[in-house]
Amino acid sequence: MVTMSRISHRIGGIAPSATLAVDATAKAMKAAGRDVIGFGAGEPDFPTPDHIVAAAEKACRDPRMHRYTPAGGLPELKEAVAEKTRRDSGLAVEPSQVLITNGGKQAVYEAFATLLDPGDEVLLPAPYWTTYPEAIRLAGGVPVDVVTGPEQGYRVTVEQLEAARTERTKVLLFCSPSNPTGAVHSPDEVREIGRWAAEAGLWVVTDEIYEHLVYGDARFTSLPVEVPEIIDRCVVLNGVAKTYAMTGWRVGWLIGPPDVVKAATNLQSHSTSNVANVSQAAALAAVSGPLDAVATMREAFDRRRLTMHRMLSEIPGVRCPLPEGAFYAYPSLHDIVGRTLRGKTPKSSSELCQVILEEVGVAIVPGEAFGTPGYARLSYALGDRDLVEGVTRLASLLSEAQ
Repeated sequence: MVTMSRISHRIGGIAPSATLAVDATAKAMKAAGRDVIGFGAGEPDFPTPDHIVAAAEKACRDPRMHRYTPAGGLPELKEAVAEKTRRDSGLAVEPSQVLITNGGKQAVYEAFATLLDPGDEVLLPAPYWTTYPEAIRLAGGVPVDVVTGPEQGYRVTVEQLEAARTERTKVLLFCSPSNPTGAVHSPDEVREIGRWAAEAGLWVVTDEIYEHLVYGDARFTSLPVEVPEIIDRCVVLNGVAKTYAMTGWRVGWLIGPPDVVKAATNLQSHSTSNVANVSQAAALAAVSGPLDAVATMREAFDRRRLTMHRMLSEIPGVRCPLPEGAFYAYPSLHDIVGRTLRGKTPKSSSELCQVILEEVGVAIVPGEAFGTPGYARLSYALGDRDLVEGVTRLASLLSEAQ
């Protein structure tokens, strides 16, 4: 008798989200009475703005919102997202080119599921967000890591991309500002990468979720705006989670050519159908309203990034480029891994992060989760006091390395 696997190979091969796992571990330790400071979660520590919450409360009492609505999103939200995209990035699209999704993760998966056939390769600059390679594999694609380092500010080059391209390459994943590094490509770099992709006949999936979180002299630039010739082969991903402190509301979107959006909408109609209507009403208030709240958050994040960067840079053996966007720092821990800390000798950044959590109650995400062992991601989307205390504990422990 043939024994069949209980779990399909496709699903059994999915790695759990490391960022969510670290956050869950930190919260569980706190619940058990441990004094833990968590740098793992990628979400603003601010509440959703009041006018957005009020819109959701009103929607709860609207009978229309108690029923099924179009699978691709409320028409008024699709129109508002199209207008918001034109306003914020300069990309002009029609509402019919917008698909409202259950958070940014569904937009990522549906983009790859719509574009990829089995064996198609996706160029994936690393460090990368943990969901990208899993979504690519689920869609039957093959992620091809293109590794960047701190010496280049974690910004991928055309030369690296061209060296990794093969006859099976179909898509380039582009994310600027970056999770997990905070790197922001300059307008010139965006144009160069976009033109290279256009000339190579590739698709580009560009994640713009951190578009409003840039600091100093850095500037967000939308790739299809800078390179109009690629618009017909470009899918833009975005959502309300980061800009409006709405991670739990689960509203994202996918923007692309009409045939791609139609196909992705068909997929969504058989998987989740419409996004929760109350959340869509909240998102409508968010994208149609002012950006005052994000300006306040950006000011706090900017202050925290400078503090975190200064403190990390003062730790012997730690190298950390100054992040220019999002709300993450991505230091190199290569010079710490393999050294002894309080009787323990971690052989990897993953083991090192476990030692840090156990010894000083600081939760950070190891670089293995982002495709580059030897590093770690720390989010500075937490209170100033916790940030200083957490990095102080980290510095105290790492200074003991022998």
